[in-house]
Amino acid sequence: MAYWLFKTEPDAFSIDDLKNAQNQTTLWEGVRNYQARNFMRDEVKVGDLVMIYHSSCKLVGVVGIAVVTKAAYPDPTQFDLSSDYYDAKATSDNPRWVVVEVTYQSHLNSLVSLKEIKANPRITDIALKKGGRLSIMPVTKSDWQVITRMAEE
Repeated sequence: MAYWLFKTEPDAFSIDDLKNAQNQTTLWEGVRNYQARNFMRDEVKVGDLVMIYHSSCKLVGVVGIAVVTKAAYPDPTQFDLSSDYYDAKATSDNPRWVVVEVTYQSHLNSLVSLKEIKANPRITDIALKKGGRLSIMPVTKSDWQVITRMAEE
């Protein structure tokens, strides 16, 4: 099992939206960065745990946990002319973008803010601390444990 952080803007899709989704599950669509796509396509697996991170909002930070329940498959929005994520270069024979499905596990007891993550010397490897801007990034087991403990304190 691996650990991940998935960023989302809560005014577009929040942890509450995930909790309220049918079967508390959604496809994680609209990723349009090749490195983030490659993580989803090549490394994110069923059973992996995901920190849901709210960005571009007043309270930025880790807010909840999800689990990957379906491995990568072509993102249907890349073929949808009416979608903001439409990609004219994508074809069904050669899709450019993928999604995974995630299922809600829990809200954290309290938000763990970006400021708290950056200030904690026990968190050593997370790209957020180094100014990482990817929408999907790996999290080490050690950093996962520290962040989830911070939410309980």
